[in-house]
Amino acid sequence: MSDKPVVLVTRKLPAAVEVRLQRDYAARLNASDQIYSSDQLLELAEGAAAIVPCHTEKLNADVIARLPQSIRALCSFSVGFDHIDLAAAKARGIVVTNTPEVLSDATAEIAMLLLLGAARRAYEGELQIRTESWADWSATYQLGVQVSGKRLGIIGMGRVGQIMARRARGFDMQIHYYNRSRLSADLELGAVYHDSVEALLPHCDFLSIHCPATPETRHLLNAERIAMLPDGAVVVNTARGAVVDDDALIAALRSGKLFAAGLDVFNDEPNIHPAYRGLQNTFLLPHIGSATVETRDAMGFRALDNLDAIMAGKEPRDRLV
Repeated sequence: MSDKPVVLVTRKLPAAVEVRLQRDYAARLNASDQIYSSDQLLELAEGAAAIVPCHTEKLNADVIARLPQSIRALCSFSVGFDHIDLAAAKARGIVVTNTPEVLSDATAEIAMLLLLGAARRAYEGELQIRTESWADWSATYQLGVQVSGKRLGIIGMGRVGQIMARRARGFDMQIHYYNRSRLSADLELGAVYHDSVEALLPHCDFLSIHCPATPETRHLLNAERIAMLPDGAVVVNTARGAVVDDDALIAALRSGKLFAAGLDVFNDEPNIHPAYRGLQNTFLLPHIGSATVETRDAMGFRALDNLDAIMAGKEPRDRLV
């Protein structure tokens, strides 16, 4: 019998991360990468000291209440934590951590890709190439919206939002933002602060969302707020699907109120609202904001650094509760 702590890993993780897990723990890995049901997860967690979940596992209050008494920690392989009921975990005395900072560059890259792809109608162009429906050149053919020099509004000026702002400055974009608190001048770098989402929206030719999903931000971008955007604005979301009211966004894309949207996250992933698939003025990606080799390795190592600290009786770096 191994004297190493048992750790349940709910999804297949990068090879380097799993090698470290197997070296230091009695790791219960998921070689098939299936998404466990709640009952499967609870069964596999028997006797484990910790779980390393991903955002695909819904650890709600009921599941957390039913976790084995042996569980001491949930070290999530994610920066978001809306899939874990923090209050329920705290009540059980279970430590919860996430993996901030390490995915900021990769996520900002995808946000910029979405912004450019939506503005320049990339989906329509690629579809024409793949379906051999590309017609002759025309001066009025597939006209998009120019990005350079335009106003970019950012909701949530944390790590990803700040990097997004830096990337956008390379296109001479004018940065406006809303954050729960104003940044210091050395971080703001000339960006214009607005003290509410409502105050920000009229200044956004482009809007990029980078705030966490919480009960307070659920459907933050709804019909009333979309109406506050300039006509022809472009919306980008790499935060969480819950921040957007799908019906409102789809209606605005259909009506022409919005020129386009670039989305990497959705409500009820992967069962997204079917209307998105029928809209040509959308540029859609399957939640790949952090999907680089470097970032996924770094996320895994950050989760394991937190796990190591907890198992050693020390304070983890990224403790949520």
